[in-house]
Amino acid sequence: MPAIPKIVDAMRRSPRSVRYADLFKVCEHYFGQARSSASSHAVFKTPWAGDPRVNIQNDHGKAKEYQVRQVVAAIRKPEESNGNEA
Repeated sequence: MPAIPKIVDAMRRSPRSVRYADLFKVCEHYFGQARSSASSHAVFKTPWAGDPRVNIQNDHGKAKEYQVRQVVAAIRKPEESNGNEA
């Protein structure tokens, strides 16, 4: 599997063609172990208040495009609040 920064870069460039396994790896890196991983869904807790979770879904080995965009936004959120825009 590619390294986390390469996966995140690919997610930003082409959210439609991300493998679920890669998205799961990125979520584990940024958010820790999944709170629940039932059937085709995995839920990760985020470290901020408001909407404190990221839900991803396995769609025949691929990640859903809108969920990839949500993960990219969730990764960016702490970077932006620290003044380190990606």
